[in-house]
Amino acid sequence: MSATPRVIPIQPAGDPRQPPPLFEPRRKVYARAVSGWFNRWRWVMVWATQLVFYGLPWLSWNGRQAVLFDLDARRFYLPGLVLYPQDFIYLSALLVLSAFALFFFTAVAGRMWCGFACPQTVYTEIFMGIERRIEGDRIARMRLDQAPWSARKLARKGAKQAAWIALSLWTGFTFVGYFTPIRELAASATAFGLGPWESFWVFFYGLATYGNAGFLREQVCRTMCPYARFQGSMMDKDSLIIGYDSRRGESRGSRPRRADPKALGLGDCIDCTLCVQVCPTGIDIRNGLQMECIGCAACIDACDGVMDKMGYERGLIRYATLNGLSEGLGKAQMWRRVLRPRVLVYGALLAAVGVAFVTSLALRDPLRVNVVRDRGVMARLVEDGAVENVYRVLVMNATEAPQRYRIAVSGLPGLAVAGDTALELAPAAERSIPVSVRLPAEAAASLNDRTQHIRFEVTQLADTGEAPTVQEASTFILPR
Repeated sequence: MSATPRVIPIQPAGDPRQPPPLFEPRRKVYARAVSGWFNRWRWVMVWATQLVFYGLPWLSWNGRQAVLFDLDARRFYLPGLVLYPQDFIYLSALLVLSAFALFFFTAVAGRMWCGFACPQTVYTEIFMGIERRIEGDRIARMRLDQAPWSARKLARKGAKQAAWIALSLWTGFTFVGYFTPIRELAASATAFGLGPWESFWVFFYGLATYGNAGFLREQVCRTMCPYARFQGSMMDKDSLIIGYDSRRGESRGSRPRRADPKALGLGDCIDCTLCVQVCPTGIDIRNGLQMECIGCAACIDACDGVMDKMGYERGLIRYATLNGLSEGLGKAQMWRRVLRPRVLVYGALLAAVGVAFVTSLALRDPLRVNVVRDRGVMARLVEDGAVENVYRVLVMNATEAPQRYRIAVSGLPGLAVAGDTALELAPAAERSIPVSVRLPAEAAASLNDRTQHIRFEVTQLADTGEAPTVQEASTFILPR
């Protein structure tokens, strides 16, 4: 008698004409509150960064706002420095310095910047703190979202949105205060007299803060931020990451507190999923290194708390390296691998750019000069047959004190500036003045070339000490 063949039913796979979805629908992350050493440090960074951001525009320096980027006047004020658009090279150097600092820090410490100091992380932490204060922790927020609309739900949701909007508008106002004197901005805002551009940027930056920290949250880190995409090129297996020690934690499973996990054939992980519940990006760190991990260490605090309650050693989830986790290296062994070629190259470039930046800024001239020929008058003869050329000399006072200057010219025998050569400028002021330069007839007659090279010299008249002088090259034209 032959055996009856086994029939495997074929289930329909759906309409083949319908393409699969390109994106998985967003699953809202309800991050649970956590306490611990790393959480306290994260809030230290929140307070430190926001005290600087919100407080810096209100500080005064030499009678003006300490930090102000005045686009209308084309002045950038920093404590002890006044920068002009011609100083754009310093901004470029600062961006290069920031890039090398990011490369160096990532090669050593992974995404610790993202987890503790990134503006997206900082503002998300603030908005989540407001949300927990008003709506409650994870379970309470989940129940509130699932509950039907009621007066209680409307009041809590409305209070949260009002607090978010107020903080966002204050953030936008502070941001604009770096470009418009913030005290004048505050006076205009209280009188409802903000200009159109100030209003636009206050609401625009406020909306960006409200949307990114209130709603997008982890989506910014997971899908929008480019840093998560190229961080792999800056990291290696000796870079610091947050890792789960699978050799110690597996196999997972719940057990009584006093039970011996080895007798039960279990590892130290009790599969409580608290590390997932506290993660602001909603990932399971036990699945290994993932692009979405921002290195905030919330899972470390949660797991260490569980290990303390179970009486196990801390560090099931910890800061480590891939080599450290796979080879069972200790802290000292991992630290010895920090000084590797990648880190040394990034460190050397960072140090070189940093030294060049600071040196250039320290040796920066307190005086800027620009000379442009008057195109309306190329050359002309004046009394006694002298040849006259007219220039426009732009002098910029890069100090915060009134200064006096003297304008002179050299390069040809008998060449001199006609008229008053003295100039006085207010602090951080600039002036463009016409300057007539004359060459005696005898000296002009002895020259064969129609175009002669000359130099303008602008000297700061200091009462004491060495007077700085700036030279600017130009040309002197002889008539045909």
